[in-house]
Amino acid sequence: MDIFEKCPVLENEKLLVRLIEDQDAEDLLQVYGDKFALPFFNSDNCHGSNFYCRNMEDMANTIKYWLLEYHDYKGFVRFSVIDKKQGKIVGTIEMFNRDNCGILRLDLTRSHEETAFICEVLALVTEPFYDWFACPKIATKAAVYAVDRIAALKKMGFVQSEEPLVGEHGRAYYDYWVTGK
Repeated sequence: MDIFEKCPVLENEKLLVRLIEDQDAEDLLQVYGDKFALPFFNSDNCHGSNFYCRNMEDMANTIKYWLLEYHDYKGFVRFSVIDKKQGKIVGTIEMFNRDNCGILRLDLTRSHEETAFICEVLALVTEPFYDWFACPKIATKAAVYAVDRIAALKKMGFVQSEEPLVGEHGRAYYDYWVTGK
């Protein structure tokens, strides 16, 4: 299966995870327009972008970029995370394979940056992502102050990496947690 030809959907009783769409902008502005949620996002190696969106135009342009990266460049997949109980998008997941390691970026509203919710998301996506992105391990970032995220990662079998993730131009990035098949 080639995820860049047809993007699958993941779903359980609580969540729906699917490819991001243009019409997601209004809900996602609640995520990316919240300056207090920004410190939990992973913008490592993103050419200086922190993904803060001040208004609908910024959010629409960000989504257009993410879809261009998916459809034209096949660089990564950005999924919307839908909380079925609330009936709204509460974050995104970006995933791509880099040097045989899946890099997972999870951006959530502050109200969903909690251990149980993060565990729910990871339980739904981790196994399929190994296959969809042809990677034997997955790494994700959690800064030291992201206590709920770290608790979720530990609970889901992620281990803090001793080694930095090395990006473009040899730049080292820290605070990564890794799990494998």
